[in-house]
Order: sequence, then structure tokens, then C-alpha cells
Amino acid sequence: MRQVAALPYRIESDGRAQVMLITSREQRRWVVPKGNTMATLNLHEAAAEEAFEEAGIFGIPCPTAIGEYRYRKRRADGTTRNVTVAVFPLAFQRQADQWPEQDEREVRWFGLAEAADAVDEPELKRLIANFRVPPVVPGLAQRIMPTSQRTNREKFPMMRWFQSLMPQQGRFFDLFEAHAATLVAGAEALALLLQGGDTIDENIAEIVRREHQADDITREVLHDVRRIFVTPFDRSAITDLIGVMDDAIDQMNATGKTIALYELNEFEPQMRDMSGIIVEAARVTAEAIPLLRHLNENAGRLHDLTARLIQLEGHADDIHEAGLKALFKRLGKTQPMDFIVGQEVYSHLERIVDKFEDIANEVQGLVIDHA
Repeated sequence: MRQVAALPYRIESDGRAQVMLITSREQRRWVVPKGNTMATLNLHEAAAEEAFEEAGIFGIPCPTAIGEYRYRKRRADGTTRNVTVAVFPLAFQRQADQWPEQDEREVRWFGLAEAADAVDEPELKRLIANFRVPPVVPGLAQRIMPTSQRTNREKFPMMRWFQSLMPQQGRFFDLFEAHAATLVAGAEALALLLQGGDTIDENIAEIVRREHQADDITREVLHDVRRIFVTPFDRSAITDLIGVMDDAIDQMNATGKTIALYELNEFEPQMRDMSGIIVEAARVTAEAIPLLRHLNENAGRLHDLTARLIQLEGHADDIHEAGLKALFKRLGKTQPMDFIVGQEVYSHLERIVDKFEDIANEVQGLVIDHA
């Protein structure tokens, strides 16, 4: 027997992830929202429907599962049955005031480690624990040293002259992580944009704002590459990585501009599915980038994350192909201009996902060269 489950998540301001768990109706165990597959819905759509019915959650589902877990389901007659559950990430947007099973379950947000401890199934524990590792927070010494060095330079002119001759490594890691944050915000705005409704202009403006932020960050990186004596990686690797990251947000901006140009307000289901993959790809990228600070100890995790990005790109290609076929079948012969416009939107979405695959390749190259 096969079922689907949603893993609703949100990222806190400090970069840590939280996931929502619910209690089962009979045994009151902590579980993820799950249920049977539905003939009228794709698997990830069915998982999102379960998240609403059981927890009142609205969000952006990713069509690519993060994994599966197994458990034994007890039937009404006392017998049990093996069940395999595919788990789909669901980026949290809001919670309804009322939902169908509101009075039957408890709903709670957990940190990853706490959530992994709360559930019973070993495979589900691993999926939750590995969903997103919190980024490394600089230690006290790292936070104090810049202030201490600045104070010494002010007190001792000779120290200022001597330190000006010392190699510097710049702010590359901070800038990479700041750029990754723009990708996450831009991807979420794009996904909301493709849901249509009354907030299209607002979401396009948000993508533009994030793209401008990303451009500023990219300029800072390129400036540091030119002026810094010692860099953490080869200069070409630094410029290549920030270049493909910037290409991703540029393509999001190009998608928004296309939608604004043609005044689109309704979008194909496959377009929304591709936006769900883009949201997940941005989340994975935002986890991977901080790990570059310590390549040796994080090489294994970076390998897993880059493999996930490549998996997402492959699934997006399948969705893109199916969406184009469906669009041509519906509009190609009777409304060719509408088909061409839709094809252009699909093309932009495909390029966004391709850029995340490029990010994966650049990160994997750094692991190979430096770990």
C-alpha cells in the first residue's frame, strides 16, 4: 500500500528550519500529515491536500519527494499492513482559521532535531533530521576579532600599517550566503506569482527588488575578487559560482517581466509545479552555500545536496515537457499566439532550474578541488 505525506516547513530569521507535526487521531502519536493517493490529484497535490485537511496548512508543494519511509498500518479488524509513504516538502505560506480535522488533532511546530525525536518511524526520523542542517554560526572569537583589530589599529598607527600588508580573505562567504537568501525570497515570490490572484503585481515587484539586491551582492563579490590578496578558492571559481547564482535570480526576474508584458493572470498546473521545484532548489542551495566555509567536514553533505539539485532539474525537465505537450494540445491549433506566450513562460522556468543545476556543478567542483 502506498501513501503520500507533506512535510510543512518554514525557515526562521536565524536560518534554522522548523517543521510541523500533527498527532494521530487514535494513538496521539506525532506524525506528518499523510493519507492515501487520490485519483484526481498528482502525488504532491494529494500531499498538500492532506496538509490542509489535517493541519489547515496552505503552502507551495514540491513535486519531487525528499524520500520515503515505511510503517505498519493497523486495520479496523486488528490486522496490519505494510505502507510506504512518499514525503513531499511543503513551503509554509499560511494556516487557515478553520480546517476539517481541526478538533481531532494537535498541531505543533518543531525544530528538526526535536521533530526527529518525536516521530517513531526510523526512516522518517532520518528524513526530518537531514532535511536542513542549520548554518554554522560564527563563534565568539570570530565575532570579537574584527572589533579588536579595529581598536588596535586606532590606538597604534604602526599596527594599521602592518595589517595593511597582511593577506585578507574578504567577505566571500557572507556574500554568497546573502545572495542565496535572495534566491529563496525570489523563488517564493515567483511561486506565489504563478498562483495568480490579486497579488501578481506585488509579487513581480518583490522579484525585481530581490534581483536588485542580488546584483548589489554580485558587484561586491567581483570587487573583492579584484582587491583581495588571498581568496578562499580560485578567483575563477568564485566568479563562476556567484555568476550562476546571479543568473538564477535574473531568470526569475525575466519570468516576472514576461508575465507583466503579456498581462497574464492564469497559469498552467505544470508551471506551478515547476515553481515548486524552484522553491525547493533555492532551499537546498541556501543550505549548501554556508557549508562551503568548511569543505572538508561538509563534503559528504554537499554531495547529497548537489545530487538533490540535479534530481530536481531532471524532474523539472519531465514536467516542462508534459506541460508543453498539454499546452500545444489545448492551444496550438486554435490559439497559436497564446501557445507561444505560454511556451515562453515555460522556457524561462526551465532556465531557472537549469541555473540551479549549474550551481550544483560549481559546488561539486569546489568539493572535488578543495575537500
